[in-house]
Amino acid sequence: MSPRILVAGVGNIFCGDDGFGSTVAQRLATESLPPGVELRDYGIRGVHLAYQLLDGYDVLVLVDAVERGGPPGTVYVVEPELAAAPRPGEPGHAPELMVDAHDMAPDAVLAMVPILGGTLGNVLLVGCEPEQLAPGMGLSPAVERAVEEAAWLVMEIVRTAATTAPAGQPEVVATETGGT
Repeated sequence: MSPRILVAGVGNIFCGDDGFGSTVAQRLATESLPPGVELRDYGIRGVHLAYQLLDGYDVLVLVDAVERGGPPGTVYVVEPELAAAPRPGEPGHAPELMVDAHDMAPDAVLAMVPILGGTLGNVLLVGCEPEQLAPGMGLSPAVERAVEEAAWLVMEIVRTAATTAPAGQPEVVATETGGT
């Protein structure tokens, strides 16, 4: 049986390079994905992503703009550290998490899944160092050039996870690659 893999583009297309995840998801929509792989562009709908994850996936590949201090356009593959879910009555429990459903960072979305009763498989982030996150549509040239590289990395990750790795154990194919 093929592992269930979700590739999720996230970010705000109205904030410049924050639209990276959505742009990569649009690019990946032209590819033939392996069995068991679902591709979705969630944009700013973090709550929808959290509820989708309740369906149970072995691997989640998030695609997003991520600030790590590199040159704009640098593409990263990161295995994020997932914080333990807060218990009822603790700060960050579900009522506090849903303050603004349209402004939930991926870490808040992932923290919400166990609160809702779900479990997360392996999570990988394919991210790109943004140049600008100011209001406005369109990616900066450096980030636009990184879209193909990120799409290629996502395809490598899902092919590896779908064919050679045990469910929930994808091989990280790269950690950081050049930008600009």
